[in-house]
Amino acid sequence: MKKTEQNIYKLEQVDELKKWFEAQTLPQTMQIDKSAFSPNLKDTVDMLFEQAYICYENPKMQGCLLLLERIKKNLEENKGGA
Repeated sequence: MKKTEQNIYKLEQVDELKKWFEAQTLPQTMQIDKSAFSPNLKDTVDMLFEQAYICYENPKMQGCLLLLERIKKNLEENKGGA
């Protein structure tokens, strides 16, 4: 059985993602995906980054980073890819 490579974030990548979010105007709410809804997106993003800075090197604890990437993608798509 071949082991698949797992993406492990580096601190620089988390910092870049945080800078990107700091430059955005977030909507109040967001349907992140079909099973995740945030009634207060700013608080959600803040809490996800708290966890991300603690867990970014652990491949089993990167759900927070995956959610941040989904939120970023949603925001980019709603702005027309900007």
